[in-house]
Amino acid sequence: QVQLVESGGGVVQAGDSLRLTCAASGRTLSWYAMGWFRQAPGKDREFVVRIDWSGTNINYADSVKGRFTITRENAKNTVYLQMNSLKPEDTAVYYCVAGRFLNTVWGSANYWGQGTQVTVSS
Repeated sequence: QVQLVESGGGVVQAGDSLRLTCAASGRTLSWYAMGWFRQAPGKDREFVVRIDWSGTNINYADSVKGRFTITRENAKNTVYLQMNSLKPEDTAVYYCVAGRFLNTVWGSANYWGQGTQVTVSS
């Protein structure tokens, strides 16, 4: 059974930075694409970013492009999301996901974590 555990969320002010970490256990996900989705209160879950197994193919949502950076360490079964220049509209629960054919649709995820709350105050 694969388990994804997110950490690093918190309450920050606009313009601040946060680094989210997603640690996978149960099996190696080296051959899986990984990524992040988020869900704000009262809104649908939305795609944030995905990274392929090699770390060379990365896709960002337009809303975070230039501010967020995803990286992965396959040896540690871990993926990171560096979030800079945070805005109040980035406030959401952030979910780490993994999928053999992960794309921008939540349904393409094979595994997901419980989520970590990110709150950005103005």
